Amino acid sequence: MWETVWGQAPSLEQTKLAMEHTLFRVSVFDGDKIIAMARMLGDMGLDYYIKDVVVRPEYQGRGIGRMLINELLSFVDSNGISGTGIFVELCAEPDKIPFYEKFGFDFNEEQRLKMMYRVR
Repeated sequence: MWETVWGQAPSLEQTKLAMEHTLFRVSVFDGDKIIAMARMLGDMGLDYYIKDVVVRPEYQGRGIGRMLINELLSFVDSNGISGTGIFVELCAEPDKIPFYEKFGFDFNEEQRLKMMYRVR
């Protein structure tokens, strides 16, 4: 899945560990073939982070990405404390921002800092 959109995938061991510690994930299949997935990290109280939203290129433009995001937001609704505000955050490539804005996401002037830390 990863390589269809982002290039070289992380190791199987990294992926397994990440999935074991993912709060919620959703996958879409066409028969036995996985065609889309997304996952969510978070603390269940104040903050959720949408991570790794990917739809195989040949399946994009069919509403699958919208379905993934709606499932993730439904998870927040089902598990959050009614009447409270919860941050739902994500990082998107510039060309994908209009897609996320349709759900109510917006961005500010703060810069997301990141680094690829090499484990010793």
